[in-house]
Amino acid sequence: MGLHLVIGNKNYSSWSFRPWLAMRVAGIAFAETVMSLDAPDFKSRVTATSGAGRVPVLIDGDTTVWESLAILEYLADKFAAKGLWPRDAATRAHARAAASEMHAGFAALRSQLPMNIRRPVMAHAVDEDARRDIARIDALWSECRARFGREGQFLYGAFGAADAMYAPVVWRFHTYAVEVSAVARAYMRTLMELPMWSEWREAALREPWVLPHDEID
Repeated sequence: MGLHLVIGNKNYSSWSFRPWLAMRVAGIAFAETVMSLDAPDFKSRVTATSGAGRVPVLIDGDTTVWESLAILEYLADKFAAKGLWPRDAATRAHARAAASEMHAGFAALRSQLPMNIRRPVMAHAVDEDARRDIARIDALWSECRARFGREGQFLYGAFGAADAMYAPVVWRFHTYAVEVSAVARAYMRTLMELPMWSEWREAALREPWVLPHDEID
């Protein structure tokens, strides 16, 4: 039995996008189940798989892993040759810190600019807390590109887990026409030119579900 990834709406579920994108870019085969986050049976179905009752969930035989970052760590261990984390220890530590900062932080940005791929691209007002989040992410991306980007166009050269963690932010910055530096814009363009990026987008556009709380306009 192969890997099975359970995810939420592709239009809205930023957490689901992370492991999905990492697995597709890395060439890791998996089956997927997509469920609307507001489906009446969503909680019961996901809880039957993972006690947390949230997506994404990765199922690998008798092993079940939930939470985006934990799934990426599991994949990095299982498929070490795919290089989801940098090989150099110091660079790898930086990448893990950056990924953990994304996992635990930027609450204002998340709440004020929810991922919504179908939304027309246009600016949306945010408060000072969200602006601080945006500035920090821009600075971090710029640091990563300057220090570690010599061997490729992603944060640490080649695509890896840190890029997967920040991929939903790229959607947010694009959808809400957020002003960022030239370095950050070039990095966003690199991710958005991935064939897998378009694959997710096309699937999101075909979804029939609408989640009112993420339609902030």
